[in-house]
Amino acid sequence: MNTCDICKKNFTQKSKLVVHMRFHTGEKPFSCDQCEKYFSTNRDLTVHKRIHTGEKPYSCDQCEKTFRQSCDLTKHKRIHTGDKPYSCDQCEKTFRQSCDLTKHKRIHTGDKPYSCDQCEKTFRQSSDLTRHKRIHTGDKPYSCDQCGNSFTNSSSLTVHKRIHTGEKPFSCDQCEKTFKEGSNLTKHKRTHTGKKPYSCDQCEKSFSLNRDLTVHKRIHTGEKPFSCDQCEKTFRQSNELTNHKRIHHTGEKPYSCDQCGNTFATSSELTRHKRFHIGENPYSCDQCEKTFKSGWELAVHESIHTGEKPYSCELCDKHYISGLELSRHEKSPGHLEMIKSCNKVPPFVSISLIKCEEVYIKEEIKEEEIFDEDPLSIQMRADNIDPLSIEM
Repeated sequence: MNTCDICKKNFTQKSKLVVHMRFHTGEKPFSCDQCEKYFSTNRDLTVHKRIHTGEKPYSCDQCEKTFRQSCDLTKHKRIHTGDKPYSCDQCEKTFRQSCDLTKHKRIHTGDKPYSCDQCEKTFRQSSDLTRHKRIHTGDKPYSCDQCGNSFTNSSSLTVHKRIHTGEKPFSCDQCEKTFKEGSNLTKHKRTHTGKKPYSCDQCEKSFSLNRDLTVHKRIHTGEKPFSCDQCEKTFRQSNELTNHKRIHHTGEKPYSCDQCGNTFATSSELTRHKRFHIGENPYSCDQCEKTFKSGWELAVHESIHTGEKPYSCELCDKHYISGLELSRHEKSPGHLEMIKSCNKVPPFVSISLIKCEEVYIKEEIKEEEIFDEDPLSIQMRADNIDPLSIEM
């Protein structure tokens, strides 16, 4: 028996032990004469050379795809047969390849053996580390042959090319919508199933997208990482900043209705507007079956069922279902009188409002000057709809 004196593995042949020892020593005696890459075995060099020659000697007898290695063909055939011979002993998930099972098990163990030497982030897969390092180096080795855009990984290039070809290979079996990416199809399916796998550990709200959970958590932390370079207002989401700039600074309205010519600052405003033409009400309440033209109208309505009023006044502790309602309360003469009497000026009130009675009663405060509007309120104001007018 031939035994490795470093890791104690046993080999039936001495030649196999010699090859194995190269993984410990890092020795790579076989070099490519075209690109100067080095390999620990002659077999790896042979497979590598096929990248240069384009040779793919192994072909599938069902779909005619070709491969450089026989093991790749074996793995591919399992797509046709549905064979998944590798199973997880903790959650019973099955996989076509043993390496996929190994990667999956790290979810249970929390093992992240690959670490970045620049920022100390760790990863479950070496490929994830390789892609991550390109953030530091700026390397984008995959370029589109049609428009010249370059990408850090091949999968991003593949998805990008579908913009040019119009290909949407992932289709929903319930509504026939198609998507460029499988991940988008997975997210879309949750609209049918109602599944919300991402939950907040502070308030138990759940979300269908991890991205939505990340944004939601900023309500608890108060984080607003996106700031306006013209007025220093900060926002929880980048699209809120974009919309803010169009509404308050640039006046840009790039989205126009093809039926009446009205223009809008955001695509969501245009989408909601079009529903007035066609009479569409795609958002329905799962408790009373009422329908609404927009998600925010549904959100306002649902507060009747839930009793939720997340916007509160700092002075009198009154609660409201939207930032717009809170704004109206804060502008009311009674509220301003309370500010004057208690000699306290919250951050949403202009100092000039309490200088004298004549000023603070007569002065009109613009909505954007007294509070950092939530997306719900921005949408209400854009459509010129009173939240109190929504059918409850």
